[in-house]
Amino acid sequence: MKKLTLLSILFLGLFCRVAHAGAIDTIKKNGYTLIISGNDEHFDNAIKEKLISTFFTVYPKIVKEYNKKSLKTVNFFIDTAYHGVAATGNGRVVFSPAYMTKHPNDIDVVTHEVMHIVQDYGDSSGPGWLTEGIADYVRNEHGVANEAANWKLPAYKSTQNYDNAYRVTARFLVWVETKVNKGSVKKLDGIMRKHTYNDNTWKDVTGKSVDELWKEYSENPNT
Repeated sequence: MKKLTLLSILFLGLFCRVAHAGAIDTIKKNGYTLIISGNDEHFDNAIKEKLISTFFTVYPKIVKEYNKKSLKTVNFFIDTAYHGVAATGNGRVVFSPAYMTKHPNDIDVVTHEVMHIVQDYGDSSGPGWLTEGIADYVRNEHGVANEAANWKLPAYKSTQNYDNAYRVTARFLVWVETKVNKGSVKKLDGIMRKHTYNDNTWKDVTGKSVDELWKEYSENPNT
């Protein structure tokens, strides 16, 4: 009887830990719903709350600015089996708890990833470097804690190219916005979503090819 009781207690304890690790929180605010869950029972609740707060601060803004037809319900999953930083697909963002625990201030990973939901480009929409560049451009514009994370766009270097993606491309996009044609990023984003990106896209949007723009940028990269 004592053994059975002990086994029952152990089983109950295991069940409770598993249930806690897989707990699902559904938060609704101003027409948006965030469903957040995971399999890491030790994930810091303070970081989780920052993920939630950043989502509700940033996502509605970029939906309004870039794609009003974006999803109203988004899923976040904290996954111990994922060893990158974060990844997004089909309205679901997977976060690495190891990364977020080590870099708790890099909360604008959320901003970058939810922009991918807003982008909703699908397959064959255009170059991947531009997709990632736009997402980091938006992080630079709308991030809530970039400075705390020591995250910033890099200074120009001669070894760079416009198709390096992420922050390098994002800084180039900032230059295009400020020095060439304001509104270019929104136009590029819309073209990518419509799957109409082609070799003439940059010239159609800015009046110059991307190579011509990069040459000018490399000669005077100040924004």
